[in-house]
Order: sequence, then structure tokens, then C-alpha cells
Amino acid sequence: MAAGLGVKAAPFTYVAHALAVAAALMVLVWCIHFRGGLAFEAENKNLIFNVHPVLMLIGYIILGSEAIMIYKIFPKLNHDTTKLIHLILHAIAIVLGAVGIYCAFKFHNESGIANLYSLHSWLGIGTISLYGIQWIFGFVAFFYPGAAPHVRRGALPWHVLFGLIVYVLTLATAELGLLEKLTFLQNNGLNKYGAEAFLVNFTGLVVALFGAAVVTAAVAPAYVEEPEGYAPIPVN
Repeated sequence: MAAGLGVKAAPFTYVAHALAVAAALMVLVWCIHFRGGLAFEAENKNLIFNVHPVLMLIGYIILGSEAIMIYKIFPKLNHDTTKLIHLILHAIAIVLGAVGIYCAFKFHNESGIANLYSLHSWLGIGTISLYGIQWIFGFVAFFYPGAAPHVRRGALPWHVLFGLIVYVLTLATAELGLLEKLTFLQNNGLNKYGAEAFLVNFTGLVVALFGAAVVTAAVAPAYVEEPEGYAPIPVN
């Protein structure tokens, strides 16, 4: 555990934010520069699909990551305020994730492609469903109407653990999605060693590192206490 190593969460939140900016820019460059742009309605159905990875990464994963880290980003903020921000960010992430999934279905339906045939799609539907269940449980137990204090204390570690499990599943789903799309493109003639292929692969690497930083920030303490019996040498 990061707490046992005496490591604070703050440095990992800094790293996570830097990687989040990099990942967001990379997916935008891919979908706009290499794939032609974004659209909800278009003759070129690929533009509809392009909305999917943008919303799933920036809206679903990055915003969801901010919700996870919010307690460590602002450790001195009023707890009720932090809890409300946590709840709202997760809600926005779920909505944007749902819109991103809708765009994938829309692309498939308008292109004559079957739905829900891949592990990526199965994990995607399962993960956002678990995400929604986790949000509803958190809302009812910790926000409104709110469970009894002893119930909240007992439920909180499980809420945190289940949340991190769902988060890791979202990362795995994203990696599978990048791999699946890149494989389709390469099977249709995309240069395996070209700039676009490298961009997609590096995006996957950045997302993996980003997820590792977020999880570490989540489990690391906001403050590191001095070991018992230890006192720093006074400087005169």
C-alpha cells in the first residue's frame, strides 16, 4: 500500500492530470486529424463513431478519474462539498459515457454492423451498468436520504473497493476498444508502422499509466504521519 510506504497522494494526482491532458489531446488528434472529425449526423458514418472514443475517454474515464481523486486533490475542502463534487462528476461521466455508447450503436446500426459481438462491447455494457449501480448506491447511502452512521462506516470501504474495481474495468474496456479499432483499421490497409498506428498504441500506453496514477492516488493518504516514536532533528 502507498500509505505503508509513506507516500502522499498529491504527486500522483499531478502525474495523473498531466497524463489526462496528454491522453485527451491524443484521442482528439486521432479522431479529428486522422479520422476526419466528429459528428452526430453525417453521410460518413465513421464521423459518428469518432464521437465514441472521445466521449468515453474524456467524458467517462477522465471525468470519472477526477471524481475518484477529488478527495486527494482538495484534502482541506469541506467534506460535504467534496462529496457533492464527487457525486456530480460521476453523474456527468455516466451521462457522457451513455452518449458515447449510443454513438457506437448508432454507427453500427447505420452501417449495417452487428452489435454486442465483441469482448469490448460486453465489458463496456457491463461496466457502465456497474458504474450506474455504484452511483445509485453512493447517492442513497451517503447523500440522500443517507444511511445510518454505523451503516455508512461499514459500507464505505466496500464502496471504495467496488468503485476501484469498476474503474479498472473501464480502463480494461478502453484498452480493448483501442486494440479492436486499430486491428480493424490495420486489416483494412492502415500501415502497421505508420503515424496513426503509433498514436493509437501510445494513447493506450498513456491511458494505462494514467489509470495507475489514479489508483495510486486513490489509495495513498492525503497526509503522511510521522512514524510512532519518530521526531525530526531540530534545526537551530
